[in-house]
Amino acid sequence: MLMKWGPQSISTKVSRKELYDPILSFQLANDFQVKRLLRKYLPEDEQSKGYATLLEWNNILFEPAANILDTRPTQVRVGAVQWQMREFSSVEAALQQIEYFVDALSDYQSDFAVFPELFNAPLMGLQDRAAQQDQMAAIRFLASFTEQFKTELSRMAVSYNINIVGGSMIEVGEDDRLYNIAYLFHRDGSVERQAKLHITPQERRDWVIEGGDNLQIFETDAGRVGILICYDVEFPELGRLLADQEMDILFVPFWTDTKNGYLRVRHCSQARAIENECYVVLCGSVGNLPSIENLDIQYAQSAVFSPSDFAFPHDAVLAETTPNTEMIFFSDLDLTRLTVLRAEGSVTNLKDRRKDLFDLRWRDWSWKSGANLED
Repeated sequence: MLMKWGPQSISTKVSRKELYDPILSFQLANDFQVKRLLRKYLPEDEQSKGYATLLEWNNILFEPAANILDTRPTQVRVGAVQWQMREFSSVEAALQQIEYFVDALSDYQSDFAVFPELFNAPLMGLQDRAAQQDQMAAIRFLASFTEQFKTELSRMAVSYNINIVGGSMIEVGEDDRLYNIAYLFHRDGSVERQAKLHITPQERRDWVIEGGDNLQIFETDAGRVGILICYDVEFPELGRLLADQEMDILFVPFWTDTKNGYLRVRHCSQARAIENECYVVLCGSVGNLPSIENLDIQYAQSAVFSPSDFAFPHDAVLAETTPNTEMIFFSDLDLTRLTVLRAEGSVTNLKDRRKDLFDLRWRDWSWKSGANLED
């Protein structure tokens, strides 16, 4: 057989099941990988002509010895608030309501507390109805509270020992333009941010919101997470870029007013969980506020989605709220199951990508800030 095809051809034909070898066929069937051919391994073996194969088998559950503080978590509890948009008499009243929910989620030993997109938008109602008609002025009025919210939410994250995904809030950038920003308040006191990259026609038309330029993964004490705000989850490239950085959990704070808008976000979020082999936490707002411009109605059914395979629920839904009802909900996420899925699932989407045919890269926009690309 060796004289007929040669060692490399034999290895290829065995992997394609065109040939059967009692040893190599068994090893390849158990996910051993041929790394190289060895010459003169057994010179006295006339049948093999001295050739052998160097095989590698990766133990996907192996964890190298490390400081316990640096150990990757395997069990994560996520808590989220399906938030009701309500009128507030003051900023302090809004923060009191937020702290109530943070306290409740912390009591259940949750690692994360998640709030929806623009959950502090009712504060535009602190202006009278006439002032709200100038929507540009109203949204900048809302942005004036962002720094106070950041300070208070960071305090809550530390005080209640919980990482807070602070929905999103409007921020005035250094260029005096408006951005829709999700803040991640770590329980160690640090704060990170993710801008909404894709702006809806309504946001662009009524509020002149600008899209951000950066996408990042966040290292937390409860896994590697990403944040895509509402409309962003409808662009699959973003989820895949985060998955390439070994994302465990994707948070999707959203704000939709109709069921068809909600379903776009929901179905795309489920697709991101399947194709990127990760958990996705969907968190939205409910309630009707006809007295506040642009807050007339909301529609939401928040949920936690998983990949679709035997280790997960049959419908790939780990938790789900009652539609259009204010409530908190929880889900316990097993990160080890993601590790096993990515290596040995019924299908392995990330591993089976045809990188010989296509790739996906993030463009370098550093020139926009005046950076020298040659540095």
